[in-house]
Amino acid sequence: MAPDRAGPLYLALDQGGHASRALVFDRRGAVVARGLCELSVAYPRDAWVEQDPEAMVGSIRRAIAQTLETLGERRAAIATAGLATQRSSVVCWDRATGAALSPVISWQDRRAHAWLERFADRTEEIHRRTGLMLSAHYGASKLHWCLDHLPEVQQARESGCLAFGPLASFLLFRMLRERPLWVDPANAGRTLLWNLASRDWDPVLLEMFGIPLAALPHCVPTRHAFGTLEIDGQAIPLTISNGDQPAALFAFGAPHADSAYINLGTGAFVQRALGPNPDYYPRLLTGIVRHDSVETSYVLEGTVNGAGAALDWIGLELGITDLEAQLPAWLARESDPPLFLNGVSGLGAPFWVADFESRFVGEAEEWQKVVAVAESIVFLLQANLDEMRALSPPTAQLFLTGGLSRYDGLCQRLADLNGLPAYRPAEYEATARGTAYLLADCPDDWSEPEPGRHFTPHANAALRARYQRWRAVMSEATAF
Repeated sequence: MAPDRAGPLYLALDQGGHASRALVFDRRGAVVARGLCELSVAYPRDAWVEQDPEAMVGSIRRAIAQTLETLGERRAAIATAGLATQRSSVVCWDRATGAALSPVISWQDRRAHAWLERFADRTEEIHRRTGLMLSAHYGASKLHWCLDHLPEVQQARESGCLAFGPLASFLLFRMLRERPLWVDPANAGRTLLWNLASRDWDPVLLEMFGIPLAALPHCVPTRHAFGTLEIDGQAIPLTISNGDQPAALFAFGAPHADSAYINLGTGAFVQRALGPNPDYYPRLLTGIVRHDSVETSYVLEGTVNGAGAALDWIGLELGITDLEAQLPAWLARESDPPLFLNGVSGLGAPFWVADFESRFVGEAEEWQKVVAVAESIVFLLQANLDEMRALSPPTAQLFLTGGLSRYDGLCQRLADLNGLPAYRPAEYEATARGTAYLLADCPDDWSEPEPGRHFTPHANAALRARYQRWRAVMSEATAF
């Protein structure tokens, strides 16, 4: 597909776990410029995961500057911008100065897990109100921890200048000229404080978790006049704010009800479109992926916390510095790897065990352990797909995006285990592309610049047998 050299352009900002990306798309969905700035992650204590908020703001600005430099004079054609961020990550800041009062406490962080256990008897009520499970991955316990442990946050609350909430709100406040204090549904919806039905902060949950409403951003739709992004003398209106996974769902147009959308990054997520009518699903999540004046779209979601994070972990454990380069060949080798019970960053859907101990079942060489960790990602996704099978329409196809989808061996295993065809687009930066689709007002002619790859399912009896053994061991380990 030839790029559109005359029409408007759309700047999509994707703030992820390890990098900030800025991609510019034309109205047909072709990438015309891109920039990237990597970020570090800190692990100061067990179960603590943090990032530097100032470095994060700077990384986004540098990524934008790279794209504008590439565009040259055509930068003037950028009509609007959108931001997609890690959900469940939170920040505290001073609404008078904009200064961060806490680190970015990552979605992977579980420091307040023990405190959260006191609400275990209200798990179902919380799930029905929010669509979420009671988990320290979400924002409420992190924000409460900041109120209890950070003197700067306590002082700001006393003086009336405290602002806190989802990472997206902090970035909007810091990067936009108007310094807005707003939050979109997808990011508000990962705090355990936001009501799925009213689409606003829930007073019962605010009181339950001890969170002051006055410090939280105001809830607005996904599409909103958020403010003005000023970069190198250019003013660009920002009109879309969303979470990374909800944005990814729109990467190649409106989502189809018969497809399962799997995004493989630091964490992995499987989503099924529910349309305008959500429901209650006991072991899975429900959320809003788009809310504007036209429609509200809900999604059924399963989460795998240890995807790229698990591969990073095993690389460090075994001292393998070139794991990314070695993994394709290891996945292609004939072997009978051990089983890996993957609790990296906490065991998510459909098991929900926050402090699950990761472990191998069986002995093996180091390379086989890496394969076992990779297969555990596939097995956890399959467990979510099994759970969804009884709750949603039959699945016809798997749609695979995200950084880990570049590994053919993972994609083929997903197809083999499901017995369903899987498709991986050539452009796997799904979050930015989905943001651009929403920015362009969901055009009918949004298409792929080049074809992707299809994975036809094979009769892989050994993989299926390993999965059944893994399910049995996991059921015993979790009493699932």
